[in-house]
Amino acid sequence: MPIKYSKISDYRLKKLMRCFCSDIDATKTAEIIGFNRNTINRYFRIFREAILKKQLSDKKKFFGEVELDEAYFGAKRLRGINMPQQRGRGTWKHAVFGVFERDGRVYTELIPNAKSATLRKVILGKISLESSLCTDGWRGYNGLLDSGYNKHVRIDKSKSFSNKRGVHINGIESFWSFTKRRLAKFNGVKSTFMLHLKEGEWRWRKSTEEMEKELWILLKNT
Repeated sequence: MPIKYSKISDYRLKKLMRCFCSDIDATKTAEIIGFNRNTINRYFRIFREAILKKQLSDKKKFFGEVELDEAYFGAKRLRGINMPQQRGRGTWKHAVFGVFERDGRVYTELIPNAKSATLRKVILGKISLESSLCTDGWRGYNGLLDSGYNKHVRIDKSKSFSNKRGVHINGIESFWSFTKRRLAKFNGVKSTFMLHLKEGEWRWRKSTEEMEKELWILLKNT
């Protein structure tokens, strides 16, 4: 349902947006607004779909100092399955690749594995060749110099997220922590994982007021 066809007033819609941007759950929002919980969930879904569309439409390449890392989302164990977790292969979790532009945007993409060919395809598509890349020592990042990235610094993440020269991947690690904390509040988001992932990407480091203003524009253009 496009928001422009909504029968609720702008006043109530903005109250809904305020709760959503403040990260208040649907049950509590239903009490505040006086709507049925299913109605709240329907509007929250509309908000998330608008955010997903907005995030996916951003084709501008990342530039400057850029941090790269992968993360895995999902249960540590699945009932009836005894499978070792292996970086880049053999895992039942959602593998997600993250790109963080220092003091700027963050981008996430679901990937089938963390092998060199997979990561390089995303990196070449999203990051300018003039950028300075900061990664850990995972072998999936081998060969980036040969791909045209002349500035690539690596750190040993098993010891620290930064080195003595101040090179670090603290930004993308902070984003992973933020996103996993948010997703932990939802008891299973298998069918809507992409919506919640991109919502976290959109929310990160924004104030409630910033999100409200941006979401209002997104909804009115939907």
